[in-house]
Formats: sequence, C-alpha cells, structure tokens
Amino acid sequence: MQHLAWRAGFGETLPVITEWEKRRRKEIVNKVLIGPKRAELESVDVINATDLPDYKRFRDMTEEQKKTVREMNTQGIKDLNVAWLNMMEKSEHPLREKMSLFWHGHFACRTQDVLYNQQLIGVIRENALGNFGDLLSAVSKSTAMLQFLNNQQNRKQHPNENFAREVMELFTMGRGHYSEMDIKEAARAFTGWGFDDNGTFVFREKQHDDGEKIILGKRGNYNGDDVLKILLDQRQTATYITTKIFRYFVDDTPDQALIESLSDKFYQSGYEIKALMREIFMSDWFYDSKYIGNRIKSPVELLIGIRRTIPMAFEQEELMIAFQRILGQVLFYPPNVAGWPGGRNWIDSSSLMFRLRIPQVILYSQVLNIRPKEIAPEMGDGGNYKMTLQINDFLKRQFAKKVNARINWDPYIQGYSDIPRESLADEIAGVLLQQPGNIKKALLEKYADTGSREGYIKTVTIDVMSTPEYQLC
Repeated sequence: MQHLAWRAGFGETLPVITEWEKRRRKEIVNKVLIGPKRAELESVDVINATDLPDYKRFRDMTEEQKKTVREMNTQGIKDLNVAWLNMMEKSEHPLREKMSLFWHGHFACRTQDVLYNQQLIGVIRENALGNFGDLLSAVSKSTAMLQFLNNQQNRKQHPNENFAREVMELFTMGRGHYSEMDIKEAARAFTGWGFDDNGTFVFREKQHDDGEKIILGKRGNYNGDDVLKILLDQRQTATYITTKIFRYFVDDTPDQALIESLSDKFYQSGYEIKALMREIFMSDWFYDSKYIGNRIKSPVELLIGIRRTIPMAFEQEELMIAFQRILGQVLFYPPNVAGWPGGRNWIDSSSLMFRLRIPQVILYSQVLNIRPKEIAPEMGDGGNYKMTLQINDFLKRQFAKKVNARINWDPYIQGYSDIPRESLADEIAGVLLQQPGNIKKALLEKYADTGSREGYIKTVTIDVMSTPEYQLC
C-alpha cells in the first residue's frame, strides 16, 4: 500500500495505510484515481492579468517601469512555485498533482511571464488525468508553449520549425519516427498559430499556409489541429507516452512486453490517461518486489513527502525554492526542452549529502549552509535574462540562513498511539521506508531520545528520514 501511495502520490501516513489495508485493491485504486468527491480542481493562480502593467505599452515604458514589471513577474513566479508546492502537500487528490508533475516535465517549457506559466500549469492540472489528446491540444495552444517554441513567428512566408519538431520528438512519437520533411510540412500546417496581447490563442488565417502538405504519408491541406490528430493516429505515440509513464511510475528499465500490452490498451481507449493508470495500479506485476523501492525520489517528491508526513510551515515559504535549486529541480525552470532526466541523474556527491541532511536541517531548524546553484539563463530566455538574474540573486541571499519552520508533530505522533513502545522503531521504519529490512533497530535505538515517548518518535523518525533508503520509493 505504501508502494502505491508513493507511486501515485507522495507517500501516506500510518493511519491512512492502516485504513487502506482493510480494503480491496480495486476500492483503494478507485479512491487514488478519482480522489474524494469534494476534491474539485483548485486553482494555483497567484496573480491576475489586471495586477500587471499593460504589456502592449512595455516598449514605451521607462527603465524604472520595466524594472517594476520584471520584479512583479519574478515575484509572481516564486509565488506560483510555492502555491503549487502547497497544493501538492495539502491535496486530497495527490495523484492529480503527481501526474501534473510528470506532465510538467514532459511538456518542458520555460517562460518568465507569470501569467503564461499560470495558464500552462492550469491547463496541465486540468487535463492531467483526462484525455491525452485534449491535453496535447491545450498545451500546444498555450501562450507559454507557443512563445517558448517560437510559433508566434511561424508564418507561411518564413516557416519556423521549432514547434513542429518538438511536438513530434518530445510530445508524441519520439526521435527517429519521422523525417525532416515531415517536420517541414508540419511547420507549414502550424503557420498562423499564435497569441494576442492578452495571452489568448489566436489563429491568424492570413499567416497560414493553406497549401497541400504530406505528413507521415498522409496528404491534405492540413492545419495544426490536423497534425495533432495525425500524430495521435500513430500507434508509436501511444508507445512513446506509455514508455515515459512506465519509467516515471514503475521502473527506469521498461519491460517491453508490458509496454506493448499497456500501450495497445492506451491506444484503444482513445488515450484515456486515467484508464492507463488504472491498468498499471490494478496489475499484480506492479506490486512485484523488483519494482518496490527501486526509484530515486525526485527533489520535489522528496520535499513534499517529508511535508505530507509531518505538517510544517516555514517563516519564508520561498526558502523551498532554494531547496529545489540545491537538489536540482526548480518548478517552472526545466533544464532543457527534454525536461528533467530523472533517475540516477538526481544524485551526485553534493546533492546526495544534502538530501541526507534535509530532515535535520528542517526539523532541527539548522542553518542552510549549502549555496544554491544559479539557474542558467538558457532555453531561449533572451530578453528575460534579467529576470533569471533576479531569481539567482534571491537564491544567493538564502545562503547561511537559519531554516525557521513551525513543525506540527501532534498528528504524526498521534498516528503511532496504538503502537507498543518496543515496536515503535520497526513500525516507523516500516512506514517511512520501502525496504526497511536494511535498517538496524539497534542503531536507531543508540541515537534515539529515550527520555520520552514523544522524543523517541521524533528522533527515530528524523534518523530514518536521514538514511539513503529514504531516498528511494
């Protein structure tokens, strides 16, 4: 059950797991997929369009006014990061947030406009467990993606291939399943797709190439919507998406027989994401011991897992951005168009040592004495270079600051109220770790605070969270 809780979310507490163990798998999987009835999609919006100065006048602004706009944007993106983290921590439907985190990396995009970021993550969260075709269309028409991949400049006189290439290579079929001519022809089909000054999708018919095109062997006067439909008609798209989902939710090394079976059902369902996830979570093979505790938690998974286990609030919630940067995953700042590589790439000598110290730094309110790395102003930041520098300046200022967190231990400690004192260490390790057998109870006892039951639970929990085994899920 904890395996399901981590793969479909960010882990669960002992009372939740105990309750799950009393129910049938189908009932638990349905709850995970659908969430509670009252868990309607909450917005993570942090700013309104009217809060920002008129973008149409940006060129006419003074340097001081431009600086103000950049600062509002930068603060807005930090607020959006914190808002989504809080949503992941408190959500009663963690699979939706976990799935959104997956798509956030799949549809990797970097824009310094908080409104565009807000719009894109809203589209992703709304469609995260819906239909992949709907998600693909909504993301492709989002202002953030059109801006990032230069489709605003894609006109029939001068086709820009960036958007068409990434839609094929990264969003649908994967490299090697199309030709350069397919990209050129698809780029012609996407001409005219853009957005207006308010950040709303527009189709500019006069800029569209309405001539005949040949794409993946099909001939017609195609537009952008037609291209997306052609890509969805390819079984390779179902295979590519299924493989990425398998890598993220099951194992870094895909089982080809399972991929073939899953992708075929995914394709036949018309790309229903929830149906694919149900197939995975209901399968006996998903609970095979070889798949349990074999994934390295992403930085966001690690941080949210700790915060969902032990409720807390920071004096400065923005500090979480510094944690993300040290660990190598800042929301809304993917490293490149392919997103975060994941797996063993999360770990290097410096990040691993900090990972092991995170529970002590937070729960003992220690000093943050590792300097966050700067965010590289790449991926087409261009004119937004100064905004990236502002984020980097913020990260520098977090160095050597004490982490002030208000920890609410009460619900966590209460969860162990029925566990006998002599069984506490084993039970805590069993709940927090996927492979608890590697942890020696005698070692936990040695460093535990035995002065009180409460102190014992706290210190054993922090010690277990500080082990290499806790890095796995």
